[in-house]
Amino acid sequence: MILVLLSSPLLSLPKRTQAHEVTPTIADFSVAEGDITLTLAMNVEAFLAGIDLDGQVDTDTSDHSTDYDLLRGMSGDELTPMVTLFVEDWLQALSLDANGGVLLRLTKVQIPEIGDPTLPRLSSLTLSGELNEGAAFLQLHWPLRSGAVVLRQNGVEDPYTGYILGGGVSPAIPLQGGAVQTPLEVFTDYVPVGFDHILPKGLDHILFVLGLYFLSVRMRPLLWQVTCFTVAHSITLALGAFGLVQIDPAIVEPLIAASIVFVAVENIFARRLHSWRMALIFGFGLLHGLGFATVLGEFGLPQDQMVPALLGFNIGVELGQLTVIALAYGALGYWFGKHPKYRGRVAIPASLTIALIGSYWVVERVFL
Repeated sequence: MILVLLSSPLLSLPKRTQAHEVTPTIADFSVAEGDITLTLAMNVEAFLAGIDLDGQVDTDTSDHSTDYDLLRGMSGDELTPMVTLFVEDWLQALSLDANGGVLLRLTKVQIPEIGDPTLPRLSSLTLSGELNEGAAFLQLHWPLRSGAVVLRQNGVEDPYTGYILGGGVSPAIPLQGGAVQTPLEVFTDYVPVGFDHILPKGLDHILFVLGLYFLSVRMRPLLWQVTCFTVAHSITLALGAFGLVQIDPAIVEPLIAASIVFVAVENIFARRLHSWRMALIFGFGLLHGLGFATVLGEFGLPQDQMVPALLGFNIGVELGQLTVIALAYGALGYWFGKHPKYRGRVAIPASLTIALIGSYWVVERVFL
């Protein structure tokens, strides 16, 4: 029964997991001659469809996924009037405080061409407003149900960059600059970003870690595998984030799915950790690191705080992986790990399930 509960959510995973993953809005603001301009790079179709982005991992799993897909197939000319009406209501929840409330208005909408309707597109919405006299600080109140936002200040020295969840409020940001975060603040902000990319959003990474877990009930083989995987993905995460290595996600994603299949299938036929498995895990870790770097790039790393941001994100990823292992152990290993039929009744069926899902993803990401 526990195995069924563990595997049933995996069997119902949506198509093109990466393609429909909910990503944060990027908000860039600048001030000139008493006016503020706020430019939002956002998935407007998700907002128009009424998806609660605070609690959503993937648009396909939303009750409004059909509406989203319909909107995703519309042209910019068709969507623009709908966006204009939506923003009029949405601005009642989004507010700027700069020595009093700032009245924002929508001044520009840019929606890309349709392209592949299965892929999300980031539209650009420009909001403008006049600052109140004597305003020296600004504070953003980001609406509930709007998901996360990366808020970035432009045009000043030591600009502010922060990560705000739906319903959250930014700190008071000096309009003249100087609100750059300390390394510790940046590190702290990016830990939950890394954790969130594993739990709940990193379904393929979760399956890979579970594949490592189900090889053996002994702790030593698991620690060796996780350490090897961690070192490898940390290397390519850093290289990718600094722009030293870039590989098309269309290549990386199928290979990540193939890595899931490999470790799961080997669990079925192998009873111990082989040296060549370690070498392959290291290679697979390099691939997963490139995937992490792609996600991290979507958040807009603060250029002058790259190292603490990377460290925070990486620590968050490791905490997410350890949480996956702890949950698997608490659900199965602790209760049944010493049972003589654990391998045949738990580890092998679970590995087979993981291999089947990974195989489906390989086919999907290559051919569909």
